[in-house]
Amino acid sequence: MNRGRPQADLTQGGDVPVVSGVVDIDGIPLSYRASWVSRPRAVVLALHGGGTTSAYFDCPNRPQLSLLRTGAASGFSVIALDRPGYGASLSHQDKLTDTSRRVELSCAALDRLLASRSQGAGVFLMAHSAGSELAIRMAAGEHGRELLGLEIAGAGRQHHPRFTARFVEPGEPEVRPTARRRGPMRDLLWGPRDLYPPEVFDGTAISAASPAYEFEARGWVHELPELAAQVRIPVQFSLGNHELVWLPGPQGLADIAALFTASPRVRLNEQPDSGHNLSLGYAARAYHLRVLSFAEECAVSRENAHPEGVRVPQGRAG
Repeated sequence: MNRGRPQADLTQGGDVPVVSGVVDIDGIPLSYRASWVSRPRAVVLALHGGGTTSAYFDCPNRPQLSLLRTGAASGFSVIALDRPGYGASLSHQDKLTDTSRRVELSCAALDRLLASRSQGAGVFLMAHSAGSELAIRMAAGEHGRELLGLEIAGAGRQHHPRFTARFVEPGEPEVRPTARRRGPMRDLLWGPRDLYPPEVFDGTAISAASPAYEFEARGWVHELPELAAQVRIPVQFSLGNHELVWLPGPQGLADIAALFTASPRVRLNEQPDSGHNLSLGYAARAYHLRVLSFAEECAVSRENAHPEGVRVPQGRAG
């Protein structure tokens, strides 16, 4: 038996509470939700998309659809971080316009939260939609190789034709979110109504104010090829089969996969019965289990690469 390999505490999801908190990093409060397992297989850091918070990963009144609860029931600690500029840090958004600053704050928050806690085999990073920008920058950065793996979902390089026709003016490279266009956007951001619990579909239960920089950051897609080429950990890319924001299907999946040229493994996942918001639909549990399965594979790969024991990344913040 390899004593260096952590054994997960396979508690039932209902036995692990979801807690909320705030961690202060250099005077900027970053809020989060978390489900802590005493002896985790690994830690999942989840980054939400635009117009919401960490609530996205704890589907209201539907515990079986919650990543935080499913992760804990599967032996993973899960941290759903409110991205810099959201939640408690919304009032500090003017200090968060620099992308490198947002990466530094997110990494520091992770280190602070794990400073006195077990992280098992390591940290697995996942993100949805606009959160993919921060996640890929983190994975491509100096400490990206310390991560077990990366899951990105609800993102892409080419918009769905229906989305382009409605929200991108001819000659404009990016979406311009004017008041005239906001009304029908929900139909495309969610997909078919019958894929979601009715109390979730209107979005009010998980919606939140977005920082101003979010709209300016949409141009990051042009940086995606360069950033993706610097990611050297396993990657899984997921799109719902009813995705209406980004180009779905084999072409949409392949467009992203081809960019991760330095990754040792890239897995493509077209999630059945899912729209853009994969973590809020009736199929959310199936999606989360697929992500956790990939995280488990990444943990095994890390352990096999370090048979003497799991290497624990060193903290970067006090």
